[in-house]
Amino acid sequence: MNIAVRTRKAGAVLNMMSTQEKNAILESFADRLNDLESELLTANAEDIRDAKATTLRGQLIERLRLNSSKLRQMTDAIRQVITLPDPAGRTLRHTLLDDGLELRQVTVPFGTVLAIIESRPDAVVQLISLMVKSGNALIVKAGHEARATVAVIQRAIHESLARHGVPIECMTVIYGREAVAELLTLSNYIDLVVPRGSKELIQYVQEHTRIPVIGHADGICHIYVDAEADCEMATRIILDAKTQAPSACNAVETVLIHHDAAGVIPPLLAALRERGVAVRGCEQTAALAGAVQVEAIGDESEWATEYGDLTVAIRVVENVEAAMAHIAKYGSHHTDAIITKNEAVAERFLAGVDSANVYHNASTRFADGYRYGLGAEVGISTGKLPPRGPVGLDGLVTYKWVLRGAGHISATYQGEQAKPFKHTNLSASSGTNCPTP
Repeated sequence: MNIAVRTRKAGAVLNMMSTQEKNAILESFADRLNDLESELLTANAEDIRDAKATTLRGQLIERLRLNSSKLRQMTDAIRQVITLPDPAGRTLRHTLLDDGLELRQVTVPFGTVLAIIESRPDAVVQLISLMVKSGNALIVKAGHEARATVAVIQRAIHESLARHGVPIECMTVIYGREAVAELLTLSNYIDLVVPRGSKELIQYVQEHTRIPVIGHADGICHIYVDAEADCEMATRIILDAKTQAPSACNAVETVLIHHDAAGVIPPLLAALRERGVAVRGCEQTAALAGAVQVEAIGDESEWATEYGDLTVAIRVVENVEAAMAHIAKYGSHHTDAIITKNEAVAERFLAGVDSANVYHNASTRFADGYRYGLGAEVGISTGKLPPRGPVGLDGLVTYKWVLRGAGHISATYQGEQAKPFKHTNLSASSGTNCPTP
């Protein structure tokens, strides 16, 4: 509890800072990460070496790995966040209730956010940048496997905070599952939980807290190749969606192919084999495989598998309705795409598939806050309540109602002689949010 209390208290300072002050902290943070590149990569190599000596899976080791290119991406993402509008302090609604009585709906930070990370030092950087910009305090539980790397990241943000007079406790790093278990019960001190990691981790968090949770348990993404698809485009998109980052939650796991487009299967399988992708599939896929080995899927439940590696499942379906039915049954509401030249079929798919992200003629790998222009993201939410999809800055604020009067009392507007409200929308004329006074 002491950790939560200290972080919340320190966060009150960050909460009151101006956009310019928060951006200055982020600029310092990006600069310090660049300055500490050698130490970061040395620490990361130490973490990788130790991880290989354990039972940590290959895909988790890859998520742990940093290099100079990835570090540049991280610092570029921080600087993109600097350029984004401050999500806090915006007026969403401005109403004149009566002369001298004005009501505003104003965005405010959530307060204190608990984030739980597995093997993702880059995710720690993303979270810090978004929390600073949105004015939220952060407690991040990092995995033991990333301890050396995260220690350097923590040093960079603490030095940046101290330089600008902000208590360093507003960005706290912890380790150990025991501490997380207690924090999940502290709904009076923690306002939001962001778990980023395995399906088991996210399900555990969702089942053990009353605090709101942003996250998704599965990333079972589909690409449907329609009868009127450009086969060369389909192959290019599928290769990108499967092989660019096979462990990512937005990598494609299942490809559904219209039976009239089954001619794409032999060249697609050959291209997948060249990239080292193992293929599992239905009987019709296996029959068209030629020299490429396709392992048959015997148990229907396997269609709901998130492989997280260089494995993809392929199924031939009757039509777009069958593809949509398959996605509804086995999907995870993350990201699903259709490849077709037929605009009407594409619109039917985009409207009918109930996922946070639906695409036409594009790779599922675009499901990412950075690619959406949101800056670094805290994660992807597949639930129905907002925020949904990639969660960036706008998903890290809530709102309050601010009423300014001049001695007004509610009795004036009640009873037989009640004065009517004006309810004039003062923000309607500009069509944009009004600045907070």
